[in-house]
This record gives sequence, C-alpha cells and structure tokens, in this order.
Amino acid sequence: MKIRQLVQYLEICNGNMEEGSLRCDANISVRPAGQKQFGVKTELKNMNSFKAVERALNYEIERQIALIRSGGMVVQQTLLWDDSIGESRPMRSKEEAHDYRYFPEPDLVRLNVEKEWAQSIADSLSELPQARQERFMKQYGIPKYDSEILTLTKVMANYYEESLQYCSDAKLVANWIMSEMMAVLKENKQEADEFIVRPRQMGDLMEMVRGESINGKIAKTVFEEMCKTGKDSQTIVQEKGLLQITDAGMIEETIDRMFELNQKQLNEFLSGKEAVFAHFVGQVMKLSKGKANPKLTNELLKAKLNQLKDQFKEKK
Repeated sequence: MKIRQLVQYLEICNGNMEEGSLRCDANISVRPAGQKQFGVKTELKNMNSFKAVERALNYEIERQIALIRSGGMVVQQTLLWDDSIGESRPMRSKEEAHDYRYFPEPDLVRLNVEKEWAQSIADSLSELPQARQERFMKQYGIPKYDSEILTLTKVMANYYEESLQYCSDAKLVANWIMSEMMAVLKENKQEADEFIVRPRQMGDLMEMVRGESINGKIAKTVFEEMCKTGKDSQTIVQEKGLLQITDAGMIEETIDRMFELNQKQLNEFLSGKEAVFAHFVGQVMKLSKGKANPKLTNELLKAKLNQLKDQFKEKK
C-alpha cells in the first residue's frame, strides 16, 4: 500500500493492480515454532488486487501448514493464484536455489551519482505522503488518524485542502469528508477528483454548518441533494426553505405552541422531572421542521421553563 501511495503521489503510476499498473509477487514459507531452519518457499503470481494478495497469502500459509502437519513436504515452486475459486495451482517447479539466479548486464556502465544532482532531484519532488500527513497535523490541528486517512491518496489530500479555502473549521471538514463523502465515493467506486460535489461546494456547506445557518441534520439532507444534482448548498437551502431560524421571537412562539401540545410533560417538569427537558427540545425541533437554531432554542427554552417554575412555586 505504501508503494502504491508513493507512486500515485509522484504521479508516475495510477497504482491500479486491476489494470496491471502495479504487480505483486509474493514468496511464502512456514516453519514449526522453535525450528531454526527456514521452511521451503513458494512464489505466488497473478494477484491483481490488494484483496487478492491477502486471500492468496492466507490460502498458501494454510496450505503449507496443512501439508507439513500431514507429513508431506513443501516443494519449491511457482504457483498461479486463481481468485475466482480462491485457490492456487502449480505453474512451474524451481527445485534448486540457482533457478532464482540473476545475471549481471554487461552493457550497463557504472553510474556515479553526485550528491548535488541527487539533492536537486529531491528538491524538485512534490510533497510526499508522510510529509503531508505531518503537515496536516501541525498546520490544521487534526488528529493523526484523520491526517492518515485524508492523505491516503493525493487527490483526497488536495480535495481536503481546497475545501479549507472556503471553511476555516479543519476538523469539521475532515469529519464530513471521512464520513459522508467517503461513503458516497465507496458506493460509487469513485476517487475524490471524480466526485460531483467539488471542494468549493463542500467548503461552502461546512461554512453554513459552522456559522449555524443550518444544523447538522439539515446539512445531511442538503448534502444528499448536492450529490444528486451537483447544485450548491446555498441554492438548495433557498429552494427548499431550509435556512435555520435564528429569530428569537419566532422560536419563542414555537416553544409556546409546543407547551400547549405537551401539557402533561410540562406538569411533570414543573413537578421536578427535569429529564423531560430533552423531550421539549425534540418537540420544538419537530415543530420547526428542524430549522430552529439548537443553541438559541436551548437558551430560550431554559429561560421559559425557569419563568414557569417560579410562577408554579408562587402558586403553591
């Protein structure tokens, strides 16, 4: 995976094993615990995905262990992996070590690499995965796990950084990319540079969440529509009337209406059952169709309930 990531960052190979852009041959040998001598190795070929490599390795390890335990001997040979049936089959035998020998090339002359030349090449390279991961942690203050995920591919790292040009909350953007966006990419078998929602659009949506123009629940609805239509978040919010309610008077009216519909719960709260508060918040959000500003709703609701509690005590 590291080699694939590196060649992708250097833009010298797309790293797609399925297309033959990257090949992997694996040598496997096992030996009983405590045995000093290495076991006989076999070589596996024809693995055209990382999953296939994993399956082939597991299969060959189990095959060799079973063979040794049954009293048989592992033969040094090349095996062809058939991923369709999950089995390997002999391709050719290499019973002697010299079958793996390499020959020197007499037509290749000695090459002396000067330090200055090597350094000039190194300086011309683009930022590599490890360096970018460390920079993300330092520059944006995101956790190591986030930076590892966001720098897995160069196109994803580019997408993240471009999104941050439109939203200053690096952690918020990281969370949405790693959850909502990556889920869609996986479902559609896409890379970040193929995603219909462009970095500017993602950043704009996150800025609306950060600025509390919309809440997280509405943002998910907007994001789903963006994925279907490619429209900007602002356009969708205006078309569907999803802009968050921040007018205190309108929220207070909704709270009063909610109390009228929840007299039983209100009496329970006034009698000391304060856990009902969460129910009230949910009902206000339901009546406002999720558009009431959560922070302002909580503040106004608490003030209103404190006022009602004082009146309730005076009556007693």
